[in-house]
Amino acid sequence: MAATFASSSAVVGLGSGSLPSPSRISSPRKICLSSGFVKSPVTARNPLRLAGADGGKFMCFQPDWLRRDLNVIGFGLIGWLAPSSIPAIDGKSLTGLFFESIGTELAHFPTPPPLTSQFWLWLVTWHLGLFICLTFGQIGFKGRTEDYFQK
Repeated sequence: MAATFASSSAVVGLGSGSLPSPSRISSPRKICLSSGFVKSPVTARNPLRLAGADGGKFMCFQPDWLRRDLNVIGFGLIGWLAPSSIPAIDGKSLTGLFFESIGTELAHFPTPPPLTSQFWLWLVTWHLGLFICLTFGQIGFKGRTEDYFQK
């Protein structure tokens, strides 16, 4: 046991030569600890280094993660324009009021619309309805084509 402490290795229980001796410090070898208690050394996978094997591209998502479909955009836009064009607000439609407010605000173009302008109400309402319609259209159309709703 005294011979173990006198060897060049300062750690008991590790294989001989696992730690560098003072004469081998400048050696280009890697330091590798091996023991019955420690698993064999495994190199960690660096995802940025693995990207080099893929031609320099680093992909977290599938290439078609957005799954743009012009049918969804077209049907969603028509699906919003139809109900928003019904004259329900004092005989005028939401689309008509929004486009009319755009024209009114463009009449004095360099100055922006004031915060009290009806333009902001029509802008937020019209676009909120459009985005909701497009979102539900995406869910419904893709759910139907990919059989999400099947039993």
